Amino acid sequence: MPYTLAQPVHSELLIKKSRFIGCVQPVQDRAQALVIVQSLREQHPGANHVCWALMAGGQSAAVDDGEPSGTAGRPMLDVLRHQQIEGALATVVRYFGGVKLGAGGLVRAYTDAIAQAMLKAEKVERQAMARLQCRLPYALEGGMRREVASANAQLLQVSHGDDVLAEIELVASQAPDFVARMNELGQGRLTWIDESA
Repeated sequence: MPYTLAQPVHSELLIKKSRFIGCVQPVQDRAQALVIVQSLREQHPGANHVCWALMAGGQSAAVDDGEPSGTAGRPMLDVLRHQQIEGALATVVRYFGGVKLGAGGLVRAYTDAIAQAMLKAEKVERQAMARLQCRLPYALEGGMRREVASANAQLLQVSHGDDVLAEIELVASQAPDFVARMNELGQGRLTWIDESA
């Protein structure tokens, strides 16, 4: 799926006296999602339900949190799928207002809470990333840092020992050109470490 979200976006709906507080936000994985859901439970101790849906590769989930089965988590997950969102968590905190909405009403309410948030969300195209490790002499560290900056790459880690060991992350499609430029800079004094070896 080609998109994720730039930052968290909220919505709030009042339907037949029930309050639905929706949020969509980028997350890395299920562990991060569970921390966010637990935090919402602590922030809203009086809420009747904290329902959520996660799109994160093989870790996707849809949780109804006490609502009738299939009326909350699944509709929220469907909104994320329909909008081609990956690496995102949708949450809705519900305060029950005393009027039952029925299964259809609940599906609409949870769908609308997330759809309203998505209207305001900034979608960001997801790109496959590559991680590279290289070993180089100290004399080349400045040049390596300039190449990393010009490639809009991220220097994840640098360690200094007998030489410099750098771990770099960048958009996968840019990796071959980056490696070629670094090899030219290094003139044979730079070694790439294959992490799969």
